Amino acid sequence: MSKIRNFFTFVLIPVLIGLIVFGGYSLYQYYYRYQQENKVLREIINRLEADTRIADALVTEVVYDPILTEHKTTIKFLEYDTKGNPMKPKYFTFFGNVIQFQSLVVRFEDFHIRNGDALKDKSAYLFWKVFFLNGSKTQEYNITRLKEIPEGYKVDGNENSYEVEFWRRFWEYAFDSKIAKANGIKNAQIEAPGAKFIPGMIYTIKIEHDGGMRIDVSKIPDILKGEKISE
Repeated sequence: MSKIRNFFTFVLIPVLIGLIVFGGYSLYQYYYRYQQENKVLREIINRLEADTRIADALVTEVVYDPILTEHKTTIKFLEYDTKGNPMKPKYFTFFGNVIQFQSLVVRFEDFHIRNGDALKDKSAYLFWKVFFLNGSKTQEYNITRLKEIPEGYKVDGNENSYEVEFWRRFWEYAFDSKIAKANGIKNAQIEAPGAKFIPGMIYTIKIEHDGGMRIDVSKIPDILKGEKISE
């Protein structure tokens, strides 16, 4: 009897205590990871649910190249994040002025998430490239590099592995219809609206959840013409 008691005291009880501690720690790790992933996902969803993503573009310079006998058009591209804050402007120069903005559009039909919520009839958009079509002389620049997190959607703070995985899947949805449909994606496609860019005009690019992309054109206010505005 004493041997059985000793066995329970020195073998089974420590093992049971160890299992309880290990189980508690594993449960804590799972709960912590679950909370962190849902926090990041809520941040991503807040950005996806914005009504529009907007960018402005205008011609900053037109220069004639006597060697190539062509005009070079430089545009300033200013994108806004999902909170409406301006991001760092980008400048692109083309030997032509019919310029297009390529974007990826993913429309979520019923994207279920772990906490039981769903994204219905919502869309995620990102600017991918800007280009000028001219056969073998076509020019293009990246706005968002392949498989990276678009700057305007990035969650504040250090890069999170779950956020990286979410956007990796986003790119897969956009390029593979089978994967998209298997994950409840209503539609995934590339859109590329364009316009003829001329000086003195502001080109506002709007990306709407219920439609797609469009470019609205308006004149630069007279008060700004010929002025260099200090920042």
